[in-house]
Amino acid sequence: MNPHLQQLHPYPFEKLATLKQGIQPPADKGHIALSIGEPKHETPQLIKQALLAHLSGLTQYPTTKGLPELRQAIAGWISKRFAIPADQINAETQVLPVNGTREALFSFVQAVIGGQDKPVVVMPNPFYQIYEGAALLAGAEPYYLNTVAENGYLPDFDSVPAAIWQRCQLLFVCSPGNPTGTLADYASHQKLMALAEQYDFVIASDECYTELYDDETQPPQGLLQSAWHSGNADYKRCVIFQSLSKRSNAPGLRSGFVAGDAEVLKQYFQYRTYHGCPMPVPTQYASIAAWQDEAHVQVNRQLYREKFSAFIAELQDVCEINRPPASFYIWLKTPISDTEFARQLFAQQNVTVLPGSYLSRDSNGINPGANHVRIALVAPLQECIDAAQRIKFFINSLT
Repeated sequence: MNPHLQQLHPYPFEKLATLKQGIQPPADKGHIALSIGEPKHETPQLIKQALLAHLSGLTQYPTTKGLPELRQAIAGWISKRFAIPADQINAETQVLPVNGTREALFSFVQAVIGGQDKPVVVMPNPFYQIYEGAALLAGAEPYYLNTVAENGYLPDFDSVPAAIWQRCQLLFVCSPGNPTGTLADYASHQKLMALAEQYDFVIASDECYTELYDDETQPPQGLLQSAWHSGNADYKRCVIFQSLSKRSNAPGLRSGFVAGDAEVLKQYFQYRTYHGCPMPVPTQYASIAAWQDEAHVQVNRQLYREKFSAFIAELQDVCEINRPPASFYIWLKTPISDTEFARQLFAQQNVTVLPGSYLSRDSNGINPGANHVRIALVAPLQECIDAAQRIKFFINSLT
């Protein structure tokens, strides 16, 4: 067996299940799950209709590169969304459909890492656990960049020693951040591109929450957008990961894409031809319909805004609670340890949230997720309001 398997940590939801084991919550309170970032809004009809209309495609082996129509739809979306001229996104060489970002983030690391002694993958801390697991299984060392309140929950790239950058082969950026919802801006992207040029590493920008933002006039900045406007027209060393799971409420569709540096994608494509994970043809047609429509995405954003407003209004007088600029998470500070907060909240109120320390690792003497819980506002509006009221009652009981 791969010896690196022994380095993997239990997944956060395994640890959460263990934390809750043996607890019997009140029978008169229905369970409200706010721990998993799984969208619960209705999947748009246009996606379902396109899927059903192309079920005959199940008789075909799909190609790894996907349908030209899908790659063109994705390229068109990138151009419109990130204000990049249409002829500057090549659907043939700079776009690759994938079966959701989770699979792509993992496999991308396996393709990138190699050819160097003791390679490093730099990542934010807290983080999406796929970053760490993929790095470990590729034989790389994760380097954690704490995202704490003092830095606005953003990574401090200036704190990374030159010796780490010299060993770095891949840098993960997550913007909007999971779990904090914080955003990388143009200046930070410029800094990272300069570092990637100096030390020769790839930037993997996980952007699966970019379409869930609070201010309709201020959509989050994308890495390719920053690259284009800074003169990096080939997107050298820049790769973005996007998904329909959050944007279009279609987590079960398992559809996303990777886009950016053509040379990097050429080699990643070769890896994927052996990896054996092409997107089914009906899924590709459903994805075309999704990427070509923005009306359902605007409705989706509004639903989340309503939930943020109602949830925060219930809790703002009993705790410090901030509205993130993007994503569907509340990153809530806890008056007691995050694990005890989550355990007692479930035991007393039958509400499940995720301890922040389960999303991060000890680094530089601290666990930056400690004394926080991640709350995913994915449940229907009334359930989110009910959950906020129960959390408010629970917090008041602690004081």
